[in-house]
Order: sequence, then structure tokens, then C-alpha cells
Amino acid sequence: MAIGTESIWLRRYRTPQPPRLRLLCLPHAGGSAGFFHSWGHAFGSDVEVMAARYPGRQERIADPFVTEMEPLADVIAEELRPFLDTPLALFGHSMGASLAYEITLRLWNRHGVVPAALMVSGRKPPHLLTPRPDLPDDEVLAEVRRLGGTDALVLDDPDLCELVLPAIRTDFRIVARYAARPGVPLPCPVYAYVGDHDDDVDVESVRGWSDLAPGGFGMRVLPGDHFYLAGQRDALIADIRARLASAR
Repeated sequence: MAIGTESIWLRRYRTPQPPRLRLLCLPHAGGSAGFFHSWGHAFGSDVEVMAARYPGRQERIADPFVTEMEPLADVIAEELRPFLDTPLALFGHSMGASLAYEITLRLWNRHGVVPAALMVSGRKPPHLLTPRPDLPDDEVLAEVRRLGGTDALVLDDPDLCELVLPAIRTDFRIVARYAARPGVPLPCPVYAYVGDHDDDVDVESVRGWSDLAPGGFGMRVLPGDHFYLAGQRDALIADIRARLASAR
């Protein structure tokens, strides 16, 4: 069970003893920290899982949104500072992958911290991104339904849809405004994940993260669509656990 946290931005799943490593999980557009609840104690008693709590949803429903990728990365990188006494790995899915990359750059350039690993899922690297339009609400909802995932289920309830739409709309705009840019080679290993039937991003594009990984690159293609994480949870967690076992 998640218990008290020192930061409104981070939900922590504490370990019985001081952890050997922390894993920060960054949700997709429209997602929440709750998406990673089942990961909380899945990596052993020496890995503390943290999930980013974006504003405007769940316990932060009344908090103002951050509407650009870069300032969102700025604030999360700052919130991580008290936890940098322990090696940190990052996992981000879809929008969360770009955010994890930007946070990695800030930890390295501003705080001199090299993460143990950057793990990216279902997302092109920054230098291969293609422009996306800023969609009206009806098209945003259609896109969420197309991509699927557990978040799509709440859209069938008008009251819940009204509640979650502002967060989904904001995150889709963050993604649309995060334009392609030259990728910065990273000082840590990079591991990429993608579903083999992901209509949002193809396998070879995800493999492009290798261009930014002079310190080592690995990739796993799993059965499924953009939200392969649900059906392939156990296989994904096993792969991540194996990579974290040797992370420093």
C-alpha cells in the first residue's frame, strides 16, 4: 500500500529497509500514478517504486495544470532532489517516456546525477518525433478510445468523462507542443519497450532510442497494442526487474 510521501508530486511505495535503488514511473497522457499501483512492490524489497502524480487528477484534482513538457520536467526533477542519495532509474510510457528523457537531462546537467537507467515505452525518441495537431475535445476522446487502455473505459460514463477530460486534454496538448529536437546522447543505459501491434508508434522508430545510448541499449518487443503493459504486465516487470538487478 502506498503510504505518506514528502512530495505531492511523488507517490511512494516504501521498502522495509532503505532501498538499494528507486524506480520512478511516469504515466502516459491522461494517465495517473494509479496506473502503476500494481508495480508498487513488484521489484523486490530493495527497490522503492515511485509514481509521478501529475496535477489535475486523483488527489490533485484541484491543482493547476502544467501545460508544457519542459516545465513539467523542471518541477519533477526538483522534487526528486531529496531522493538522489540512492541510485534512481526512470520508466516512462508514451508521453511519460519523453518526460523521463527530459528529467534525465536535468538530473545530469543541473545536479550531476547520472540515473542508473532510462526505460522508455511506446514512444519515439526526441529526434524522430512527428508533429501532432492540437485536437478539439471530441477528437481527443476518439484518440483515447482508439489507443485503448484502462483510461478509455471511464469515457463511457458522462460524469467521469467530464471529470477526467481536462487532464486528458492538457496532456494531449503537452504532447502536441513537444516538437522534434536533436537528441542528446545520454550517460546512462537506455532500454526501450513497445507492443508489436502498436498503431501509435512502430518498432523501428522505438529502436531509434539506440542513437542516444552510447552507454548501452536494450530493447524488448512484447505482444500487444499501445497499452501492451496491461496484458504483458508480468513479462514487462520481469524484464525490468532483471535490468534493475545489475543497475547501480
